[in-house]
Amino acid sequence: MPQIPPLCPEHLHRLDESEDELFYEMPRQVAHIDDNAQAALAQFFRQALPVGGEVLDLMSSRFSHLPPDLSLASVVGLGLNGKELVANEQLSGHVLHNLNRTPRMPFIDGRFDACLLTVSVQYLIRPVEVFHDVARVLRPGAPFLISYSNRMFPTKAVRIWQALGETERARLVAFYLEEAGEFEQSAMETLVEGELGVVDPVIMVHTRRKAG
Repeated sequence: MPQIPPLCPEHLHRLDESEDELFYEMPRQVAHIDDNAQAALAQFFRQALPVGGEVLDLMSSRFSHLPPDLSLASVVGLGLNGKELVANEQLSGHVLHNLNRTPRMPFIDGRFDACLLTVSVQYLIRPVEVFHDVARVLRPGAPFLISYSNRMFPTKAVRIWQALGETERARLVAFYLEEAGEFEQSAMETLVEGELGVVDPVIMVHTRRKAG
């Protein structure tokens, strides 16, 4: 993918710089993408996730969009609202943790067989540090699946995300991965072609932790 110009600190600023726990204090017991987008994610996860694996659902919420027929050993959700995480029936466990404050997660090295970051990458203010730690908690060769749509909480999405178009956002995610330095070259796929106000788009950027 073409390179993104060097980032400046202000590119990762937000309109609302208050503590994230305050913004996410009220549970939002809803899916943040439409039914068609959810189905597309589930189908991709069915093909990409290892059967019987341990999965980390990063920045998790009420729904993980996993196919119900996929057999996994565990799905651990890391997020900011305990009530949403408890209500997520696809999680086998959860951890409350603010990645924007502390990018290092409370997991041992190489614990997980895959990591999902679903429609939330736009809220990371320290994305390279977070991605570096994702590599730490993944086993070698494990997939990292980063998806996004055009929906967001505009006051919490970083400035550069809001300034870019859908394809440019994939390049930005690829840039984060390259800067983290622990992943294979990423690829981008359009799972759903969006139609403004009618159909939510779904873009997937996927990679793997380097096997070495």
